[in-house]
Amino acid sequence: MRRLNLGSGKDIRDGWVNLDSARLPGVNVVHDIEKLPLPLVNDEFDEILCQDILEHIEYIPVLKDLHRILKSGGKLEIRVPHFTSKNNFIDPTHKKRFSIYTFEMFIKNSPYAKAKEHDYYFDFHFSRISSVKITFDHSSRWFFYNRLVEPLVNLNATTKFLYESTGWCYYFPAQNIIVELVK
Repeated sequence: MRRLNLGSGKDIRDGWVNLDSARLPGVNVVHDIEKLPLPLVNDEFDEILCQDILEHIEYIPVLKDLHRILKSGGKLEIRVPHFTSKNNFIDPTHKKRFSIYTFEMFIKNSPYAKAKEHDYYFDFHFSRISSVKITFDHSSRWFFYNRLVEPLVNLNATTKFLYESTGWCYYFPAQNIIVELVK
């Protein structure tokens, strides 16, 4: 099983190809993620991990290249800040904001993004989203209520939709979105 840790930084994973733009100990491939194509073979990886990267770049061309190097049936796990995350506004290098529905635009015939009307936007599509989760900050005693909010928001697709669309997301800001796309 071939696995890629894209933008690994110091999060070096044994048994994975660790790719980063910095020459750090444990990085196997040193390459700027925005210089495409990535120096990797088509249909090479069963799994790709992409944590805390897409918010810093023009991510659509990168997603297309990740689709190219992912095997059919392979999984791409992405972690990005939710659009209500305070980290979006603290970090001046963040260029993009994400909703739980952002990645629906890259799914063939997605019922959520009216993809049948938008299939022509991109010349690549993933087959499905296998999971999506909204995470909340648990690091401070001031955010004790997040331990209750997180499981309620993630009960099902309806509770996630209601969280984002009714304004509750501004009363209880999220931290990240973790989504798994399947090719």
